Amino acid sequence: MIDQLRVQQPLTKASRKGINSVSLPWSITISYLALMLFLPAAALIAKSVTVGPVDFWRIATSQVALSAYNVTFLTALLAASVNGLMGTLIAWVLVRYKFPGRKLVDAVVDLPFALPTSVAGLVLATVYSEEGWIGQLFAPLGIKIAFTRLGVLVAMIFISLPFVVRTLQPVLQEMEKEIEEAAWSLGASQFQTFRRVLLPPLLPSIFTGLALGFSRAVGEYGSVVIVSSNIPFKDLIAPVLIYQRLEEFDYAGATVIGTVLLFTSLILLLLINSLQRWGSRYAA
Repeated sequence: MIDQLRVQQPLTKASRKGINSVSLPWSITISYLALMLFLPAAALIAKSVTVGPVDFWRIATSQVALSAYNVTFLTALLAASVNGLMGTLIAWVLVRYKFPGRKLVDAVVDLPFALPTSVAGLVLATVYSEEGWIGQLFAPLGIKIAFTRLGVLVAMIFISLPFVVRTLQPVLQEMEKEIEEAAWSLGASQFQTFRRVLLPPLLPSIFTGLALGFSRAVGEYGSVVIVSSNIPFKDLIAPVLIYQRLEEFDYAGATVIGTVLLFTSLILLLLINSLQRWGSRYAA
C-alpha cells in the first residue's frame, strides 16, 4: 500500500504540473484578448446604449448614417471581390512564373503594409486626379476617379490587396505541379484542371483573404479621407462620419455609429467565415 502511494505521488505532482502548464498560456491569452479586444468593444457598446433605445435608433438610421453605411460596406465588398480575383492571379504569377524583376514585384505587393495611409491617400489623389497620370486618361471620357466614390473604391483596393496575395502564396507554393500534369495527361483542359483540381484547395485561402481584405477596407480612414470629397450622400464613409461627429463633440452619435459598424462588420465576417468553412469541406 505504501509503495502504491509512493508511485501515485509523483504522478499526481506531474499531472498538476501539466495542468498548470496548460492553464498559464490560456490565462495569458484570455487576459490579453480581454484587455485589447473585449473591453474596448464593451466600452463602445456601453457608451452607445446610454442614449436610450429611441435616440439610438434615430441616430443609427439617420439618412446620413444609412448613406455612409451603404458607401462603406458595399464599396468594401466590391474591393474585396476585385482583390479576390486579381489577388489570386497575382499570387499565381509570383509563385508559378519566373521573370526579371519578380522579387521586386513581390516586395512591392507589401507596399500598402508599410506606407502610411495618409501618404497612400495623397499618392492616390495625385495620380487619379483629373491632372494626374491615370486620371487624365479617363477625364476626356467624363470619368472622374479622385474625390468620388470610385476613388474610395480605388483606395480600398489598394490597401487590402496584400491580404489576399499573402494568404494565397503559401498554399500555391505547397501545391504540386505534378497534379496538374496528371490531369492534363488524363485529357482535362486547362479550365477543367483549374476548376476541379486547383480551385477546391484554394477556396479556403481565398475566403480568408477576402475576409481580411474586407475588414481592412471597412476600417480604412487615412487614405479615403484624402482621396474622397467626404460629402454626405456621395462618398462619405462611416469611419469619416464618426470622426466628423467627434469634431462636433457629438460623442453619443459617434459611438452609436461605431457600434452599428462593429456589429455589421462582425456579422459579415461570420458570414465570410462560414463560406470559408464550406470551402474547406468542399476542398476535402
